[in-house]
Amino acid sequence: MARTRLIAALILTYVAFAMLLNSVGTVILQSILSFDVTKPQASTLEAFKDITIAVVSFLTASYLSRLGLRNALIGALMLAIAGCIVMPLAGSFGAAQLHFAMIGAAFAVAKVVVYSTIGLVTDSPRKHASLTSLIEGMFMVGVLSSYWVFSAFIDPAGLRWLNAYWVLAGVTALALALLLSAPIDEQRAQEGEDAVEAERAPILAMLRLAALPLVLIFIVCAFVFVLIEQGIGTWLPTFNNEVLHLPAQMSVQAASLFAACIALGRFGAGAVMARFDWYPVLNICLALLAALIILVLPLADGLRPGPITSWGDAPLAAFLFPLIGFALAPIYPTIISVMLSAMPNRQHPPLMGLVVVFSALGGTTGSLVTGQLFAHLDGRTAFTLMLVPTAMLAGGLFLLRRRIQAAETHRAGI
Repeated sequence: MARTRLIAALILTYVAFAMLLNSVGTVILQSILSFDVTKPQASTLEAFKDITIAVVSFLTASYLSRLGLRNALIGALMLAIAGCIVMPLAGSFGAAQLHFAMIGAAFAVAKVVVYSTIGLVTDSPRKHASLTSLIEGMFMVGVLSSYWVFSAFIDPAGLRWLNAYWVLAGVTALALALLLSAPIDEQRAQEGEDAVEAERAPILAMLRLAALPLVLIFIVCAFVFVLIEQGIGTWLPTFNNEVLHLPAQMSVQAASLFAACIALGRFGAGAVMARFDWYPVLNICLALLAALIILVLPLADGLRPGPITSWGDAPLAAFLFPLIGFALAPIYPTIISVMLSAMPNRQHPPLMGLVVVFSALGGTTGSLVTGQLFAHLDGRTAFTLMLVPTAMLAGGLFLLRRRIQAAETHRAGI
């Protein structure tokens, strides 16, 4: 029963942070409309979130053994609740920047703890991959829910949309209540010589881990993937509004299709990965991603502003482009599970710290670059250029596969 409550707490924690983190696309659009800021200014919200994640996750992963997993997650959830309260009380662009810095700091801790705890509540690579896919799938459910929660509060003539944060504060508080009722056995995360080294010199141990070729290739893959996912996801509401000419409320709702496709794809990924080798599956996903970008984006050409009052009036591209979520869905949880399964439990916190750092930097890079392309070129060009990091990711997965095979051969003594 305690294990079930703990898993439920981990899942709800991820749902809460998904709703908070991925509201950035909606808040960018609403900040442009409500606070009269430019696109480059609005794109800094991603930086406030992701740079904070990078800095805090580095320190958190380094000193997590001293803090304790459960205590660290409790503190993170309390900070997230405070961050939710800031938005409706202050109601300004500066408050939005502060909010995302607070949420970024909280998530930096939460993600390291959640992934480190997965290794403590599972006893095989297959179970690890299954729970990882479930948690990442629920993360996308949170992203999907965020779009609809915010769209329910959007008022073209005011700041009523800020009241959505009271709902998000309630979800986060529920996750905290579940965690307080569930103990965590942290002994396995503190065993071995590496754990002793991490206790004495945590930052040095983390940097040594990052220097390993396998780990370096892995975190570069994570960086590039998040650059793609956040570059598209963050600016999709604005793309829908400015390129497809959907109203603001429908633009946010249409962007939820992207999250829905990722969620469904991740739920199905567990069954697929249980039957097939991960490498060819992920290559098929990247090929599908490139094909959708090439085939669907031309449908956005030549669209003119017009009265769109229902989904029947929406252009076809609004429904087809979010399907790239299916292609993206299995990649991130799969490569993380593959790496964590190949590493001892004591190295999971520093490894996840590196993942969070480089994922945050990838998210910031993707959002800022895409925002600049939106401002200086156009939305279709900005999304078409995602073909470049897609090709880079394919090369990274090839190198990652080779390194993992070499490590497995070495361990087998062949």
